Amino acid sequence: MENVIDCNIVFKWIPKQSLNARLLIKRVFDVMVSGIILLILSPLLLAVALWIRLDSKGPILFSQTRVGKDGNLFIIWKFRSMYIDAEERKTALTKDNEMKGGVLFKMKKDPRITLVGRFIRKFSIDELPQIWNVIMGDMSLVGPRPALPSEVAEYTPYQHQRLKVTPGITCIWQVSGRSDIPFNQQVELDLKYIANQSFINDIVLLFQTIPAVVMARGAY
Repeated sequence: MENVIDCNIVFKWIPKQSLNARLLIKRVFDVMVSGIILLILSPLLLAVALWIRLDSKGPILFSQTRVGKDGNLFIIWKFRSMYIDAEERKTALTKDNEMKGGVLFKMKKDPRITLVGRFIRKFSIDELPQIWNVIMGDMSLVGPRPALPSEVAEYTPYQHQRLKVTPGITCIWQVSGRSDIPFNQQVELDLKYIANQSFINDIVLLFQTIPAVVMARGAY
């Protein structure tokens, strides 16, 4: 696909640290940066919370069980972007799934998404509460996106390799086209990231996330 960046360019000439050193550096970096982000973006977080409260019935935050590293379950947090009956309505919409070649469910014009939801999902603002997941150690700033248990149940043994590392808020395929990328290609990009992990690679991906979010390519 033309909108997918070349991972070999991102990872070229990047040395790999030892496993323990890399994990320690990554964890310290995650906590420090997450704290700074929370401090800087606190006015935005409060404004979005108020907007959600005024826009539709339901809680401000949405929680859901996801699969983390080594198959461990954890609760992920997001700003609520759908109506409160979204899960009940999902079954009727399954036939309209626009995600190619995989177990994910995505629709560009999902009728379950609220007015606020369309805006915050377009610019990934709905994901900001996951900063708390990063601070708690369930997630990292960079890593494969955490899947639902029902999705993992349909994984092949090859796809299960995505669970070898801590999941992240952003990842290689999110800066390469997000939902426009077929699931099988998402897996390939995630495994490429896992095989070439380094602190520098994470920094590169974080900086690439900024224009990807602003351009909102593949966001729905």
